Amino acid sequence: AETAVSKPTLQGITAASLGTESFISAASFQETTKVLSEASIRGKRDELLGLKENVIVGHLIPAGTGQRRFQKMIVGSKEEYEKLSENMEVASHKSSEAIL
Repeated sequence: AETAVSKPTLQGITAASLGTESFISAASFQETTKVLSEASIRGKRDELLGLKENVIVGHLIPAGTGQRRFQKMIVGSKEEYEKLSENMEVASHKSSEAIL
């Protein structure tokens, strides 16, 4: 096994904030007009992966239950899941009969 090695880089707060991939996050810090104009000219798309950009647009932050993988998760007992599955199956069957 090799020892982990790092090389620290010291950046000013301006360079660090403007160097992010999120143009929304960068625009919130400094040079707002320039950052937004450049993003629109280049047709950039912000994937909203960070905390700051999600707060700015009013979304849940991608942490805890705000993570996308948890947003459609159903929490309940196994019995509740089985009952829900049965109800969905019956409803699906009825809608299939209505089409025929």
